[in-house]
Amino acid sequence: MPELDPSQETSPNIDLKGASILIVDDNLQNLELMQAYLEELDCSITTAVDGVEAIEAIEGSQPDLVLLDVMMPRMSGFEVCQKIKSQPSTRDII
Repeated sequence: MPELDPSQETSPNIDLKGASILIVDDNLQNLELMQAYLEELDCSITTAVDGVEAIEAIEGSQPDLVLLDVMMPRMSGFEVCQKIKSQPSTRDII
């Protein structure tokens, strides 16, 4: 089997300029790290520290993408995802 050359890997060119991203994590260091990484993409970033706050943020201003921690207080990431995907108005959020 031939070795893969990482320089030859292709990835789709995705333009996130103007996109809105919600980062949800109860670990503040994770939030800061993800936010710092994504700031280079010229997109709008909001954060939430638990599932309940995430749902409130989504109801206030629907993001294009949600990066969601699984293990959180008050409402788990699984519960947040289930709630997002069960609503016709939010089910298309990635």
